[in-house]
Amino acid sequence: MSPNKNTSYPLSAHANDGLSSYGDSRDMIGYANSPPAVIWPNGAKVALNLVLNYEEGGENCLLHGDNESEKLLSEIVGAGAIPNQRHANMESLYDYGSRAGYWRLYNLLVKKYQVPCTVFAVGMALERNPPVCESMKRAINNCGWEVASHGYRWWDYQNVPMDVEREHIARSVQIHKDVLGVRPVGMYQGKPNVNTRRLVMEEGGFLYDSDAYNDDLPYWTKTQEGQPHLIIPYTLSENDMRFASPNGFSHGNEFSTYLKDNLTYLIEEGRNGSPKMMSVGLHCRLVGRPGRAKGLEEFLDFVASLGDDVWVTTRAEIAKHWYKHHYPEGVGRSSL
Repeated sequence: MSPNKNTSYPLSAHANDGLSSYGDSRDMIGYANSPPAVIWPNGAKVALNLVLNYEEGGENCLLHGDNESEKLLSEIVGAGAIPNQRHANMESLYDYGSRAGYWRLYNLLVKKYQVPCTVFAVGMALERNPPVCESMKRAINNCGWEVASHGYRWWDYQNVPMDVEREHIARSVQIHKDVLGVRPVGMYQGKPNVNTRRLVMEEGGFLYDSDAYNDDLPYWTKTQEGQPHLIIPYTLSENDMRFASPNGFSHGNEFSTYLKDNLTYLIEEGRNGSPKMMSVGLHCRLVGRPGRAKGLEEFLDFVASLGDDVWVTTRAEIAKHWYKHHYPEGVGRSSL
């Protein structure tokens, strides 16, 4: 659609009026109800990716060199940051995630179900917990886990200077190499700014990023040089963060029911010829609590009952599938 050139509305006219694609990243049309013909492995109707966010030890804290305490995603719903002071309760709630919650989820995913997942790991948090890093290395080797970058800090990068964010991205990649023995191929900053994707592309080693929520399938964008860059959208709805938001999930059964309903609907779409992907966001300090973990366990039982209709996989494997089967035409060949 061409821009609206009507000059009859001078008080409300804007250069982007009538545009469907604008601002480097806004695309209102997407696949327009005609997605690619997706054929997941074994004819699966849905590609399901469990995402374990490992953030504890990388949040805002005076002990980390910050000038305020953390305020987000804890049992203290609506908490505000405390300038120039530590928040003892917030620190303790985060510590639960690394001390107890992570291990409960690790035991559930690895020891009971032996399922792959993607970890969104904050670099600073990884450095603080060698036992967790060792367990992730075992899960990579034994269960096909992937550990993607969640940035160096669990910060809001909205107003972080580009040179600082660039250094953080590079530093996080090096931490992964040092503590896990492998670099990340995926990136999820989580609270990015309009320059984040450019810096991720510039780094040069990522297969994809997930700082998007705008589709049920991966899609391609381009670098400034015209090279393809893959976006694998994430979710804030099929996500345990709603345990820490007003009017969100109040107990594990609500979480499980919502996830099962979402997956059931997507399977039906897949059976009707339009397979999709589904992400499930997990946090050690949230769903790592026993009563909530019970809801996750119920969902995983449901997934297991669906057999080949659901491909439980990592984002890295989804990326490889997309590079192999849906690489853009006219831009050379995929390097995978």
